[in-house]
Amino acid sequence: MSRLRIVFLGSDAIALPLLEWLAGAGAPTVEIVAVFTQPDRAVGRGQKVVSNAIKSWALARGLPVHQPEKITPEILGQFAALKPDLGLIMAYGHILRDDFIGLPRLGTLNLHTSLLPKYRGASPIQTAIANGETETGVSLMRIVRELDAGPVAAVERVIVGPLDTAMDVEAKLAAACVPLVARTLPSLAAGTLNFTAQDRAAATFCRKLEKTDGSLDFAVPASVLAARINGLFPWPGCTLELNGQTVKLGQADAALPAATFHLLGEISATPGTVLGADADGVLVATGQGMLRLRRLQRPGGKMLAAAEFLRGFPIPAGTVIAARPMAALVADAPFRR
Repeated sequence: MSRLRIVFLGSDAIALPLLEWLAGAGAPTVEIVAVFTQPDRAVGRGQKVVSNAIKSWALARGLPVHQPEKITPEILGQFAALKPDLGLIMAYGHILRDDFIGLPRLGTLNLHTSLLPKYRGASPIQTAIANGETETGVSLMRIVRELDAGPVAAVERVIVGPLDTAMDVEAKLAAACVPLVARTLPSLAAGTLNFTAQDRAAATFCRKLEKTDGSLDFAVPASVLAARINGLFPWPGCTLELNGQTVKLGQADAALPAATFHLLGEISATPGTVLGADADGVLVATGQGMLRLRRLQRPGGKMLAAAEFLRGFPIPAGTVIAARPMAALVADAPFRR
């Protein structure tokens, strides 16, 4: 049987483990005939124009790369000329036309990094962690015009550990794409892969994150704050204003009071009050329980474990950290742009 001709569409490094598998162990059954990715963008303070990781990967393997700003009739013609059996999308960043989606013989599938119908939208990894989920995953779905609403063929689940940040979970999800695609490709090629409609009533939605989402309101429970800090690292990152400087947070958890009584005793403090530190981090009073800040970064510095950070940036007990409102990250309906 001839190999499936796949056109891959993606713009983020999260797809690299899957691409490596498709070009390696998966090569006897599939052939990547082209890669579509976002145009080169200016990044950083110097606004240097650079290629994304997907383009760099494709060029290193001699694959044709297309970088359309939008899908025009000319681009559609180029896509058709590739005679693809399957379009496979992960973190592409473009809204696709119906005639583009329907062109491959086996259709166009998307790898969405949540357990659909939860967390449709732009920030499913960060929002799932920030919302306190202990499990998430990748869903293989058909593309439809409605936001992440297509029927789902299969999922691959991953555990969200209590100290996992978005960076950690993204790595788990990147790896999870490989077994998901490996086990579904044979039945897809044979025309026997079943797709199940999503439960619309159970759908939740997330949005594109903004820098202001890093605000923290210490009146909420410590577990809520820790989840948000971990979910929003490395971007946009939760921050505190301390000694006139903006301190970025890299990891946190809710400290168990029993584990810290030897240090603090019975303490009742205003939310946002620094209570001291234990071996693992800076302890802050919240509306319910104590928040432990495990990793912190001062402007221009490196992200450090709390003990090392405090050696160069002391935070005295009794310091009160100002609270700021926390915008909602998840909703039962799509966010308005």
